[in-house]
Amino acid sequence: MGSLLIASTLPAHVAHAAQAAEERADLDLVTKLRDEEMSRSKVMETLGVLTDELGSRLTGSPGLKKAGDWAKTRLSDWGLQNVHTESFAPFGRSWTLEHATLRMVAPDKLDIVAIPKAWTPGTEGTHKGKLVYAKLAAEEDLVKWKGKLAGAIVMLDEPQASKPHIKGDATRYTDEQLDELVKIDLNAEPSRRGDIAMIVKQLEFRKKLMPFLMEEKVLATLNWSRGEDGTIFVQGGGSYKKDEVTGPANLVVMAESYNRLYRLVEKKKDVELEVDVKVSFTEEDPAAAISVLAEIPGTDKKDEIVMLGGHLDSWHGATGATDNAAGVAVAMEAVRMLKAIGFKPRRTIRIALWGGEEQGLLGSRAYVSQWIAARPEPTDPKEKEMPSFLRKPTGPLNIKPMHGKISAYFNLDNGGGKIRGVYGENNAAVKPIFDAWLAPFHDLGATTTTLRKTGSTDHVSFDTVGVPGFQFIQDEMDYMTRTHHTNMDVYDKVQKGDLMQASLIMASFVAHTANRNDLLPRKPMPQDPPKEVAKDTAKESGKEVVKEAAKS
Repeated sequence: MGSLLIASTLPAHVAHAAQAAEERADLDLVTKLRDEEMSRSKVMETLGVLTDELGSRLTGSPGLKKAGDWAKTRLSDWGLQNVHTESFAPFGRSWTLEHATLRMVAPDKLDIVAIPKAWTPGTEGTHKGKLVYAKLAAEEDLVKWKGKLAGAIVMLDEPQASKPHIKGDATRYTDEQLDELVKIDLNAEPSRRGDIAMIVKQLEFRKKLMPFLMEEKVLATLNWSRGEDGTIFVQGGGSYKKDEVTGPANLVVMAESYNRLYRLVEKKKDVELEVDVKVSFTEEDPAAAISVLAEIPGTDKKDEIVMLGGHLDSWHGATGATDNAAGVAVAMEAVRMLKAIGFKPRRTIRIALWGGEEQGLLGSRAYVSQWIAARPEPTDPKEKEMPSFLRKPTGPLNIKPMHGKISAYFNLDNGGGKIRGVYGENNAAVKPIFDAWLAPFHDLGATTTTLRKTGSTDHVSFDTVGVPGFQFIQDEMDYMTRTHHTNMDVYDKVQKGDLMQASLIMASFVAHTANRNDLLPRKPMPQDPPKEVAKDTAKESGKEVVKEAAKS
């Protein structure tokens, strides 16, 4: 009764502070969750299906569609309702790697570990070619090498020297590091668009490089991998857009082998390689550009929603265990536990397994744009070329009915490490709330709420339109040194205890959010761009409409 009186008689920000001070964790709920997870966990079983059985899940590929079908069946089996997929098509072409081999045949014999970049073409059979190192970083380089690369296999990178591993690849946060994470540096520069000029320059040059390589009839190109000891970091290199030039086959080579090849070329040795890459492109399948959603319906506040999730898509070099089958398995385990203990949420709990995260948060951004809030699409060609999360705001934010109904979205997508706390996204009012909810998990290493913001995960899609979106702090382990976008992102790199702990905390945060009297506190709404920008955007949008009408 006291909290209701405070909420009704004091200003909203004071009421939020008072309610947060009274926040209490439901220890009976936490006890039931701990018993379920510690006695009957299925999180590693889920991870095993996603990785060992389903394998890689590249956006737009049959692999992602297959994973989505499996996730829908599993969530339905666990008793969730409204299980369905939502497509964010049009996306682009599907791409599947069939096989790739690369061998040195002279001056020595060597099988080379290499993985093609996604959406790059194959070689149409086995071919041999002379190995050439060509620096192709600017237009003057293209002039220099014109007419000299026909039939060659071209090394594009100058390698970096390998360094000894003085420290272990896998690390966990120390107490001192967690204390430092809580501190805010007001002198730090915003990083959202800090290197945008460089990105634009790279994209513009790439549009000239790809046709050049095709015109020169280059057989294949090779890139150096920054990984060591057989680890290959590999993402996309071609284009999933149907009409864009992809260039020749492009492979990322294990650092140690690349370095040897480079040294031989530098010594003017005649190096000959044999390459065979087979890939398949197919036309876009909207059912392979999808996100999976399901619900535990609420009771007295069922029209309000609390969301949780991770991204279902992965890269193709391995099985996407830490990025992000781990987050998906944890989110699925959280809702499984809540169903298993008979939890009856006041608000509807909605799980979302996003597709297209690796290509720019495509699944979550499409969902937010359709149901929650959206700005006009940019008309500036340079902005259109940018990943969607790097684009400047254009025009006023169009608020949709679901906007005021979502209490929060909780995301897990920083590897397979245990949760050590949560990023508060500069929302001071949630800190005491989250501190209270973390208290029952101090014995499991989760102690820290920081008001720092973090980026590059699907929670950003929500936060940028004024809906509370949060990413958990996770132990990095060997995420950035070994598994993130590499051929080592496999089941074996995930620790069972870490996923069990993360599942417990995810389930508890979601349940507590679902059963609070009030929605979680919100930050001020994002500001719209200056009116002259919105006016220019509307003007340009009108021009585009006229152009399209003329075409048709």
